Amino acid sequence: MRDFFGGKRRRKLIDWLAIDAWIDSGLYGAWMRIRDWMSAYATFFGRFEARGPWKVLNELACESLTMGTAGLLVVAAFAIPAFDIAQGKINLSDEYSVTFLDRYGNEIGHRGLLRDDSVPLEEIPDNLIKATLATEDRRFFEHFGIDIFGTLRAMVANAREDSVVQGGSSLTQQLAKNMFLSPERSLSRKVKEAFIALYLEAHYSKKELMKLYFDRAYLGGGSYGVEAAAQYYFGKSVRDLNLAQCAMLAGMFKAPTRYAPHVNLAASRARTNQVLSNMVEAGYMTEGQVYSARQNPAKIVERSDFYAPDWFLDYAFEEVRRLLKGKSQHIVVARTTVDVPLQKMAEQAIHQTMVRYSRSRRFDQGALVAMESDGAVRAMVGGKDYGESQFNRATQAYRQPGSSFKPYVYLAGLEHGYTPDTIVRDGYVQCGRWSPKNYSGGYRGAMTLRSALARSINTVAVKVSLDVGRDVVLDNMKKMGITHLKKTCSMALGDTGMTPLQHTGGYAVFASGGLDVKPYGVEEIKTLTGELVYSRDRDEPPLKQIFDPQAVATLNNMLQTVVVAGTGRRAQLDYTNSVGKTGTSSNYRDAWFMGFTGQYVVGVWLGNDDFTPMGRVTGGSFPAETWHNFMVMAHDTDNIPQIPGVPLHPRQVAERQRLAMAPSAIDTKPIAAPSDDNLKDMPPGTRAILERIGTLLEETPTLSPQSERTETWPPDEPQRPAPDKRAENDAVDRVRTASP
Repeated sequence: MRDFFGGKRRRKLIDWLAIDAWIDSGLYGAWMRIRDWMSAYATFFGRFEARGPWKVLNELACESLTMGTAGLLVVAAFAIPAFDIAQGKINLSDEYSVTFLDRYGNEIGHRGLLRDDSVPLEEIPDNLIKATLATEDRRFFEHFGIDIFGTLRAMVANAREDSVVQGGSSLTQQLAKNMFLSPERSLSRKVKEAFIALYLEAHYSKKELMKLYFDRAYLGGGSYGVEAAAQYYFGKSVRDLNLAQCAMLAGMFKAPTRYAPHVNLAASRARTNQVLSNMVEAGYMTEGQVYSARQNPAKIVERSDFYAPDWFLDYAFEEVRRLLKGKSQHIVVARTTVDVPLQKMAEQAIHQTMVRYSRSRRFDQGALVAMESDGAVRAMVGGKDYGESQFNRATQAYRQPGSSFKPYVYLAGLEHGYTPDTIVRDGYVQCGRWSPKNYSGGYRGAMTLRSALARSINTVAVKVSLDVGRDVVLDNMKKMGITHLKKTCSMALGDTGMTPLQHTGGYAVFASGGLDVKPYGVEEIKTLTGELVYSRDRDEPPLKQIFDPQAVATLNNMLQTVVVAGTGRRAQLDYTNSVGKTGTSSNYRDAWFMGFTGQYVVGVWLGNDDFTPMGRVTGGSFPAETWHNFMVMAHDTDNIPQIPGVPLHPRQVAERQRLAMAPSAIDTKPIAAPSDDNLKDMPPGTRAILERIGTLLEETPTLSPQSERTETWPPDEPQRPAPDKRAENDAVDRVRTASP
């Protein structure tokens, strides 16, 4: 203390001024050293500075390197999943050979690889190999899976012709698409295709790749592989094909439907001549060697009676693979659920819509799924042309269902206290920063839940989902087997993609009265020796009740209002009641009609593969019309089961009353439907005449039994009442009037 008060202070423990000086000098010294290093660096590289034209080239090279590096990073994001896909299927020991039967046991097609008796590459004609290489990939034995020069050549040719006249994909890339990918036209698919091609080139020899290509390519008529195609088109093994037949077969790899001889013989022969010219141009043959093939074109076996439901077969093949996973049987026969006459009607309905409206309303694809209320798929259309694109939009295309999703939301509401007469206000509602708007704009005020569904009011559906809870709606969807949906504010308006098959299966739950229906396409699977491998009746559990039957019946009754007095009026049928819901996604990218009768559940989708908007196509327009056209053809009897919650149609009621009042002497038992379902292919004019005749017979008064005669006709002189010519002529005129 003395030292302190006496002015003799102790020495400071920390000299802050010295530390500050050390930091300042250190930072300054470091900065000077960095400047000296940077100056030396700039001086060194200044010796290499480019001037004039070299500077421009240098800048371009640097920018290209930068962009190329970024591009490689993006492409690598596609490469990893592509390699995973290839590694998952590179072992062909799990491939199957499946012969498919329709629901009645008739053979309808084949899928898979016949490994046990497929033709070895050494026995495939040299002419077919040369024709294929000359047309599809002349540099096959030179490139590494991607033909860069061939791609550039195709780009130049296409630019010169201002259309696609040459393809840039190598044979290996085509094989990658056939084996591992869908035919969907997208950039991601092309990138994956390129990487898988590189993977295949690294794991297989050129000969093995060519053999796989010949075995996997689709060549029309339901035939996969050159051996099956040779048997189908020419009635002989591929080993025995001549030059003209080989050229015709090689010409179908590009577009099997367009160039199939039984579809368009003129186009097929023109394509064959082009293939022969390609062989000469490639140096494989001389003009003299192909002259005979030009003068004697290939003749095909008449196959006008053969039909293959290819969309359905692709779906059923995937189901067979799932059912047989882990089992030792690989060569089997599968009886499916498809009804071939119904399948033809479904394709006809989609085709008619595409022909009439697709160009003017700017849509180029459609899909249709028809099933019974237990989930048995009877018909499936996955696009407008299977030969042009095998991408199955019915099972693989996830598209926004729009307002056709609302019945799932309303079902949750009905199970939690709502009724069709519950008053809900059509007004402003907000979820986060988002608020829905109605299709026609504006708000209509208070209305019943039934009216809101019939008019497809967006705000009401959102209010119900928020009130009941979006988690409840998602839980209901999971009960139906749809697990990929996300919890979003606009979930009630169908903002997450669903496939037409999934969506139709969801409506089948309504049609069944609330059972846990799942779509299926295979009834049973047997080996070639008849051993039963799988039976749906034996191996699948019975359907369970997953929703309140009364709630489902109430929902069905509300959905009938949609068809009778709402947005789905075009789907009305004049012989049975129908229910359903329209759906239109934002900017008219997707248009749906989902509905059912007591017999069939059918979903229809129209749109574009590239998600471009259509010309104001709504679900209540062409999808509902397509649905109606198919249903008119599909139902061949008035004896249709009743929809849960929906009364019978007056026509069905009148028919049942008429049968009940018929005299007991007349056998009123319903006549069993003929086993030959080709009757469903009856022309509309013939059907109209027969329906008119049936109406005339129904209007005929019942004859009372006459009293017993006491005398017999003399056997030697039979007597007949004089014919009433006037009555006969009147009957003939009435039948003629029924003719369209």
